[in-house]
Amino acid sequence: MSADEFIPLTVQQRTHFGWLEDASLNKVIAALEAVEPGSARFVGGCVRDALFGGAPKDFDVATTLEPDSVVAALKTAGLRSAPTGIEHGTVTAIVDHHGVEVTTLRADVSTDGRRATVAFTRDWQVDAGRRDFTINAIYLTPDGQLYDPVAGIADIEAGRVRFIGDATRRIAEDFLRILRFFRFTARFSERFDEPGLTACTAQRGGIARLSAERIGAEFMAILSLPRAAFALKAMQDAGVLRAIWDAPADIDAVARLKTIAPDALAPVVLAVLFGAQGTGVGARMRLSNAEKAIRSNTLKGAEQIVAKAPDKAVRGLIYRLGRDVFLDAAAAAFALERIDEAAHARIVGVAKAWQAPTLSVSGRHIIDAGVPPGVPVAKILEATEAQWIAEDFPESSRLIEILETQIAALRG
Repeated sequence: MSADEFIPLTVQQRTHFGWLEDASLNKVIAALEAVEPGSARFVGGCVRDALFGGAPKDFDVATTLEPDSVVAALKTAGLRSAPTGIEHGTVTAIVDHHGVEVTTLRADVSTDGRRATVAFTRDWQVDAGRRDFTINAIYLTPDGQLYDPVAGIADIEAGRVRFIGDATRRIAEDFLRILRFFRFTARFSERFDEPGLTACTAQRGGIARLSAERIGAEFMAILSLPRAAFALKAMQDAGVLRAIWDAPADIDAVARLKTIAPDALAPVVLAVLFGAQGTGVGARMRLSNAEKAIRSNTLKGAEQIVAKAPDKAVRGLIYRLGRDVFLDAAAAAFALERIDEAAHARIVGVAKAWQAPTLSVSGRHIIDAGVPPGVPVAKILEATEAQWIAEDFPESSRLIEILETQIAALRG
């Protein structure tokens, strides 16, 4: 490899690569380089995001060392490791309570659209050629030299997301790349690469061969984007969206949601996207119980939000739903055009200015008043709480009066 194949970071670019000085990362690099100088380079999202001017969240290292050698090198340096994907060449180095993925350079032996059989290689260009997009195949040496075998830097400068080589072939290797194409384009570009879009459209049927978990994780990542509606519209036009969930999609509602809540949780966006016709989508994509609950509670809460509800009624709903669910539901109600922007701003203002109180009486108070344990206690407590909410959460002295009245009513 000749020296002119490396491109030094510019002074301006270096302002986004301060993480090269990170002590934890350097411990991992030093462990690998001690075995073989020049054996380790950063790759993938950390390099891409920094070149786009962002701050990376995760760091991946590519190496010419094979997994057993990586584990041994880390151990010699006093670092722990976990074989998180060792059959595919990935070892996670654990340093200062953080994980850094270290992956041996690979060449595909065979692929079936879901998984690949790989062989290890020492050829950086071969490793780059098996990746998905040019912007994800830029390598960075520890001293700040870029290695760009597939012209990813030019695509970053042009704001373009492009498959490496033949798009159809890249997709056939792993059909999840269809969804990744829409996600990365929505993150980094103002337009879709036409050859890539054509290939995704033609091969959308391959999505059915993917596991539900992989589809779910990638789709939720798309919904999390501030420009999710941009991706979803293109997916709909390409027939990709129906390959994920065959129900009418309200992409305009997603666009409205993102205007007031660009960082809305993905399950909230999912609730808005498919509405009531999304029942079952959580199970289809193997979402967690928490994610499914957020989607369901958002829709149920949105149905209860009324534009002209007085502040007293708004506080009651906040108490019943919980503040987080209420805010999600309010955003969904705006997105679904149940309320306008002014109404949304008003009720959100109420939620942010008011701290829901805690009901300070319990079943024990009722039992101590002589009511036998059981159903009557639950009914008295429920009626007391309902009256307390209806009176807009009066002070404890009034709450006790309400409780005593309910107990007396039961005895009467």
